[in-house]
Amino acid sequence: MGQLPLLFLVLLASVVTMPLASRTGVPQPVLMTLLGIVMAVIPQIPDISIDPDLILPLVLPPLIFAVARRSSVRYFRANVRSILLLAVALVVVTTIAVAGVVHWLLPALPVAAAVALGALVSPPDPVAAVAVAGSVGLPRRLVSILESEGLFNDVTAIVIYSLAIDAVVSDDFSTEHAVLRFVLSAVVAVAVGVTLGWLNAKLASFLEDPTQQVALNLLVPFAAYSLAEEIHGSGVLAVVVCALYLAERAAEADAVSYRLVGNAFWEIVEILITGVAFGLIGLELATVLKEAGTGWTGMLGDAATVIAAVVVVRLLWLLPAGWLSKRLRAGSEEDTPISWQESVVLWWSGMRGVATVALALAIPLTVHSGEGFPERGRLVFIAFSVVLFTLLVQGLTLPWLAKRLHLDIDHDKHEQAVRQLWWRAAKAGLTRLGELEEQDNLPAEVADRLRDRQHDRLARLCPEKYAEEEASEAKLRLGQWRAAYTVEQEMIAASRREILAARSELGADPELVDQVLRGLDLRSERK
Repeated sequence: MGQLPLLFLVLLASVVTMPLASRTGVPQPVLMTLLGIVMAVIPQIPDISIDPDLILPLVLPPLIFAVARRSSVRYFRANVRSILLLAVALVVVTTIAVAGVVHWLLPALPVAAAVALGALVSPPDPVAAVAVAGSVGLPRRLVSILESEGLFNDVTAIVIYSLAIDAVVSDDFSTEHAVLRFVLSAVVAVAVGVTLGWLNAKLASFLEDPTQQVALNLLVPFAAYSLAEEIHGSGVLAVVVCALYLAERAAEADAVSYRLVGNAFWEIVEILITGVAFGLIGLELATVLKEAGTGWTGMLGDAATVIAAVVVVRLLWLLPAGWLSKRLRAGSEEDTPISWQESVVLWWSGMRGVATVALALAIPLTVHSGEGFPERGRLVFIAFSVVLFTLLVQGLTLPWLAKRLHLDIDHDKHEQAVRQLWWRAAKAGLTRLGELEEQDNLPAEVADRLRDRQHDRLARLCPEKYAEEEASEAKLRLGQWRAAYTVEQEMIAASRREILAARSELGADPELVDQVLRGLDLRSERK
């Protein structure tokens, strides 16, 4: 089997494992990692050969972009304390702790090499954490905290990693230079992200077709990452900033087609690339074991010690950090963990993934003098051990832990929140109808008909908000609406069948048929 068939096989598995994950309760990233491990030990499956320097720029930009576009600038402003505590401070603390442990285990290893290992195992993976948390059914605000942490922790970790690797390779390190580079990296990334986001928005305004606009969006994360890295900025941060900038444009009320096409497209991208990324983790295991040679069993003790350090440091940081955030957030809108149960679940959700693997494989083979990079095989093996432990052990046991701590999602509360948003939307429509009546002299029968339809929506959303005298009428309207809705769906289904039949007729234009079919599909989704 060649590399291309192997890639297609992994892509197919990415799709097939989605329903399997839903039925078994095992998160899809975990399933893909297990599948990759199984494939790695099959003799007929070739070793994967991907340049480590290409893993980050090919995999991270679309994944980070897909996650970041679901958030907003407003959310990050409101949760800046959580981001600083988890995505910056915790990454630094974990890096220092792991570097200290590794230096104690391997005294001959240069301190900078130990710091590089600490940096590459410190950032939890946002895609893995969100996928696992979503499958568990954690409250939305905890998932949002994991998203925030995952989007920004790679920024801190990659900068520290790069500085440490440069120090080992060139045997030259300056604290002042490191701090200056860290700051400049962030500034350059923000500038690149905002600039490319603005250029994308301007160029998209000349593209009327939403599919063309979304195609342009696909290029932007790669451009932002590459350009930022080329001028010594943080590629990950540039992608996050660009995604947030464009998310504000997608929030425009009239950008309906753009949102429909964009959401569907990025969901597909996320499914496929996530599957490939985590399948790659399992497949690369064979390469790692081959590099480690027969001595990999002697490295298990070192790997277990580093895993313990990574897991314990996160717990020791999150418990007091959650308490401190609770004390400091009085009067603020920040949504930080406020109970020890939530902090424990966030602790166990710290799964490592794509960035850790890519950075481990990207460790240079030699240093400036021509000698081999010190203990490279051991460092890569330890990094993979951390990834596999956090993905397989923590990922598989997180559902049990969340259930034991009673932190699964409150469906009633969630449904009530959704209904409240629909109520606000319907009331806004009524207000606008009143304004149009005054401005445009709408015929009374038209306004009354529209008002009745809107009140019917309100009645089925929150009948309890109607006055007691109107309660029976609201229930009656709700029953009538449900009956009419069922009939209307049957009518639309018949229309779809007729249009699909027309598609197979001689001379029919499939593109025009699909356009009408899409309109019928959208009408089916209207509430």
